[in-house]
Amino acid sequence: MLAHSYPLQVLVFLCSSVLLVPIFQKLGLGSILGYLAAGILIGPQTAGLITDVESVKHLSEFGVVFLLFLIGLELQPKKLLAMKKTLIGFGGLQIITCTLALGVLVKTQGASWNSAWVAGFALSLSSTAFAIQAMTEKKVLNTEFGRSSFAILLMQDVAAIPALAIIPTLGLVQASSSTPVNWLGVGGIFLGLLIFNYTLMGPLLRQVAALRSRELFTGVTLTIVVGVALLMEHMGISMALGAFLAGVLLSESEYRHELEADLEPFKGLLMGLFFISVGMSVNIHLILKNPLFIIAATAVYMIVKAGLLFGVGRVLRLNSAGSRNMAAYLAQGGEFAFVIFGVGQNSQVISNDISELLTVIVTLSMILSPFVIVLNSKVDAWLATRKPAKEFDSFEGVENDIIIAGFGRVGQIFGRILRAQEIGFTAIDHDPEQIELLRKFSHKVYYGDASRQEILEAAGAKSAKYLIVAVDDVETSKHIVELAREHHPHLKIYARARNRNHVFDLMDLGIELKHIRRETFESSLLLTRELLVDLGMPAARARSIIERFHRHDEIMMENQYKYRHDQKQFLDLSREGMRQLAQVLREDQTQTYIDAADTDTSEEPKL
Repeated sequence: MLAHSYPLQVLVFLCSSVLLVPIFQKLGLGSILGYLAAGILIGPQTAGLITDVESVKHLSEFGVVFLLFLIGLELQPKKLLAMKKTLIGFGGLQIITCTLALGVLVKTQGASWNSAWVAGFALSLSSTAFAIQAMTEKKVLNTEFGRSSFAILLMQDVAAIPALAIIPTLGLVQASSSTPVNWLGVGGIFLGLLIFNYTLMGPLLRQVAALRSRELFTGVTLTIVVGVALLMEHMGISMALGAFLAGVLLSESEYRHELEADLEPFKGLLMGLFFISVGMSVNIHLILKNPLFIIAATAVYMIVKAGLLFGVGRVLRLNSAGSRNMAAYLAQGGEFAFVIFGVGQNSQVISNDISELLTVIVTLSMILSPFVIVLNSKVDAWLATRKPAKEFDSFEGVENDIIIAGFGRVGQIFGRILRAQEIGFTAIDHDPEQIELLRKFSHKVYYGDASRQEILEAAGAKSAKYLIVAVDDVETSKHIVELAREHHPHLKIYARARNRNHVFDLMDLGIELKHIRRETFESSLLLTRELLVDLGMPAARARSIIERFHRHDEIMMENQYKYRHDQKQFLDLSREGMRQLAQVLREDQTQTYIDAADTDTSEEPKL
């Protein structure tokens, strides 16, 4: 209907997304299912508002390209090397086990063994776009199972490249759409990117940034990403994986954060378009023709794959909850499966009927994936209520002016100093094993959850004067502060922070900046001072640099806090702050400190 009216197509995409995505988010089903529903609604087999599905698919592929490029920017080469055991362990074992099991299932439907193994491999792949988007929305990507899931997804993408080259050799004819991988060309592009990053990238982006044209900087960013992705595709590697590797190579650029900020809006829009295109491609007629078989086949596929993922997690010593979560997030089929089905069909490895059936099953698994994730969350909550909990300690007779919430690395330092000064305090920790260990060293620590109002009150929050929030978890830390502010506003709060954003969140809750300390900041300053002295700098000069850096950083945080929700202002302020810091430290090079170095080398920096 709207095959040639592009403005109307854009309007249809926007309207369907604006209407359905908020509804699905409100229902707790996530934005992905909303986009899928929008695609099904406007697709050629339902309302028929959009008929050219292939054009939409080609454009939407750039959403996955930008997604993997941004992930690559977060993974510096040394981090990627550190993941090699996880990649081979989790990723390799998952691909092998799922390919074998799912291949046997396809064989039962009358396929040849070549066809079964190709289909089994395709079905073993999960959707990078779905899984990472879902884990990001649920804020679990940086958990242990989240990192293991990402390793599996990355290994799947890597394994798909040689598979696309091998599959045509198994068929009766060569697939016309298959492009052999030009490994020499790929190596040349990587080498060129590496040289470009370390020689021309910095000066180029500095010149562009100096023009203060946001549009130009965005244009340069898009040119780099799309250009590299298309070059990689021309060499036979998928655009998405090429963009990921380009992101890894550019991850050490000084403009990494600006690149992320510029690409984020494009990634979000195109990812939404990708999910809409998946919804549009659902073969409704095939489902209606044999609905019970299709639904049963999809259920068997997801159950078998989830079971194998759970087994992989347990074999590689991921705990039961983590293995179950990994299985829930990766149980669906992946977008690479569609490509493999196409190559297999063109080279006559896979028949048209099997390819069409498996395409519907993979698509349905994507649609069902958000429901599986929601169901898994409810299972988690149910298991938490069923698990016999250890009784919290009784706080009877506790009357101290100081409460320490969290008695790990940071809390123990507070405790040791206070105990040495014979100052009483009440320490609370929620880890029974940690408490048993501490009690062996004669530490008096109460077992309890400081993020619960009744525990805080039992620990004496009504009469106490100070609350030390030393817990490691960011969300728990903020929740404790919120409770204290709401129920015990008289408490003066001192808080440990994970990073700058955590500091800003705590400031939002009313804690003064001078009562917040980042957990690694002070130790990093002291070690840097020692390094400067070892490099030959006079001790007084080194101490002065550290003190000035400390004061400047606190002023910068106060200023950045005002613009934390304005990305452009925040980045501009940060760059200006770096320039000012360099100027301040240069001005500090006076003869006074050099002379002082001969008489004062022992005083610690006043941090």
